[in-house]
Amino acid sequence: MSATHTTELRVTGMTCNNCARKVTEAAQKVAGVHSISVSVATERASVRWHSAEAKNVPEILAAIAKAGFAAKEMPAVADNSKQSHWQWNLILGLAVTAALMIGEWVFHLMMADWFRWLSFALAAVVQIFCGAQFYRGAWRQIKVGQSNMDTLVALGSTTAFGFSCWVLFRGSSGHIYFMEAAAIISLISFGHWIEARVSDNASGALKSLLNLAPQTARRIQTTVPDSAKSFDLRSFKPVAATQTTEVEVAITELQTGDRIALRPGNRVPVDGLVLEGESAVDEAMLTGESVPADKKSGGELFAGTVNLNGRLVMRVTATGEATALAHIIAAVQRAQTSRADIQRLGDRISNVFVPIVVTIALTAGVFWFVYSGAEKAFVIAAGILIVACPCAMGLATPAAIMAAANTAARRGILIRDGVALEKAGKITAVIFDKTGTLTMGKPEVAAEQECRMQNAECRSLAAALARNSTHPISEAIAKISSDKVEFAEWKEIRGCGVEAKSAMGNGQWAIQLGSLRWLKESDVDLAAGEKFIAEWSQQGATIVGLAAEKELLGLFAVRDSLKANAKQVVEQLQRQGLKTFLLTGDNVLTAASIAKQVGITAENVFAEVRPEQKAELVKKLQANGERVAFVGDGINDAPALTQADLGIAVSRASDVAREAADIILLKSEIEAVPEALGLARATLRTIKQNLFWAFFYNALGVPLAAMGFISPIFCAAAMGVSDLIVIGNALRLLRWRK
Repeated sequence: MSATHTTELRVTGMTCNNCARKVTEAAQKVAGVHSISVSVATERASVRWHSAEAKNVPEILAAIAKAGFAAKEMPAVADNSKQSHWQWNLILGLAVTAALMIGEWVFHLMMADWFRWLSFALAAVVQIFCGAQFYRGAWRQIKVGQSNMDTLVALGSTTAFGFSCWVLFRGSSGHIYFMEAAAIISLISFGHWIEARVSDNASGALKSLLNLAPQTARRIQTTVPDSAKSFDLRSFKPVAATQTTEVEVAITELQTGDRIALRPGNRVPVDGLVLEGESAVDEAMLTGESVPADKKSGGELFAGTVNLNGRLVMRVTATGEATALAHIIAAVQRAQTSRADIQRLGDRISNVFVPIVVTIALTAGVFWFVYSGAEKAFVIAAGILIVACPCAMGLATPAAIMAAANTAARRGILIRDGVALEKAGKITAVIFDKTGTLTMGKPEVAAEQECRMQNAECRSLAAALARNSTHPISEAIAKISSDKVEFAEWKEIRGCGVEAKSAMGNGQWAIQLGSLRWLKESDVDLAAGEKFIAEWSQQGATIVGLAAEKELLGLFAVRDSLKANAKQVVEQLQRQGLKTFLLTGDNVLTAASIAKQVGITAENVFAEVRPEQKAELVKKLQANGERVAFVGDGINDAPALTQADLGIAVSRASDVAREAADIILLKSEIEAVPEALGLARATLRTIKQNLFWAFFYNALGVPLAAMGFISPIFCAAAMGVSDLIVIGNALRLLRWRK
């Protein structure tokens, strides 16, 4: 979806997965909203609209506010750091908590009147200033009849603080819990601060992408100085001698068609084409490729890449949100803020979690009040409310997805969203399209055979017929001759070839150039070329026939070399326990030859497949219980990419294929396929580990707190530790290796 159809929002007040669910549900009720991705970790919501005209930002802000959260529109590349939100909470809260701990535990001043009143004053400061964020969040939820983690924190700390005030003001000598009340807020603030720091670190790939494009560029301008004007003595008209200058301008001023000078070491500011010069360009930051790409006239340049050793002049073809870098940033952001289906389990639990916890706390409070008095009842109720905060549950999935999306981006792998990651982790079979996927996608004519006309005539006719097609095989044939031939009614038949009418002899002949299967279906007799077809098909070449009025005129063996690591990639996938398949429109012999070279078994080869049949074959495997990943690169692959459980588009994939794919490989080599699937499996495993830990923590913590085995301070510390364990486990994905 176009970036112009997306609105980025900063949503505050979210503290758990339940909050994200409420924001999502509120936004989806707004007319015109296509979808929304919400991230608790980054306080970000990305709203995608059905169209630019459907945008209604005020209405969606109002809907989110009605759900109990504050939202505002923000730039797509805004810094989302939350560290500053919690830093002052942390400093003030820990200072007060440390002072009260020293007074109580070191100097034993608990029973001194002056210290009890000082404890009240200091704890009140923490409650008012540090607790304000929790109270605001809880109040916003209460106003709309909802609850969240802030509700539990506010109730827990208020219970400890309120009970202590009751003891102090009535002049009782009972134990006070001002230190515990301050510690609860301080420790939970510390957990949020750590969480914010980790989220910022996990977003490192995105931040590095945002910093790739320079802020200025050297635009080439043509000027006419007054001193350079002269007269043509024959026409008596002024003649201006132009001169070019390089002017440094902000990239926001650049427009399509502008010329830009790039010196060695300069970063490319926008997308464009090389007009002059030759140089090597480092594209590793976008594609993960370590080898620089050579660029000369006509070569494509992308924003954020580095010109290494030559001067280049480029013409701007895309700026701003239209650049490849902007699309990559949008893809990483979308993946980071997306939600996987596995989160539904957490959503269902979070939906009823807080009311259940409050009920347990009230029940335990009443029980302990009857058997041990008010003090024990208040302390235990506070502990239950605090230890049950579902923060770890809310972070379990998004933290892992964020880390995985950044790891993938650094390796030149773009993942559409969390759902794609989840699907990739469950794949059982991988189907490869041949041309441009297992092969280089740059075929050449290796041999030819004339049947009913001379070689030169056959070449001229075939090349001219193929010239208007953009198919790689047509482009290869078009290079064998530069002769011009006039055609009428030229058309391309997808997956088959091209046909037209040409004046030959005394009339117009119907000429066909295309696959042998298509020519057979058109009743063309291929007997004259059987030996040629068999010989070159066994060598892995694609055989293309030229026919006129159902008579075979000539044959061309077009061979595309395998990618150097294609065999290793297939072997890696097979070692991962995945079934591998080859799907191609080529004839059976060619398909079998390619499959043998890469290690795909004969029974897993589908040959002579029309484009419209590719999706059907994917569906057939799915009906047999397979979860299918389809790897392709062309427009013809879009239906299969969409039908597959997971669509993977390789480098140089067409725009249609990219739009249909779940994963886009920016690398030119398919070695990223097993890498992407391996990372996805590791991510899914991490999510399950995180969810297990979050459930285990709450299942163990609540009963222990209810039985009085753990104090409110320990409960607050345990909640923070659970967050760190979940986040730390997710961050291991940043160091993931094959």
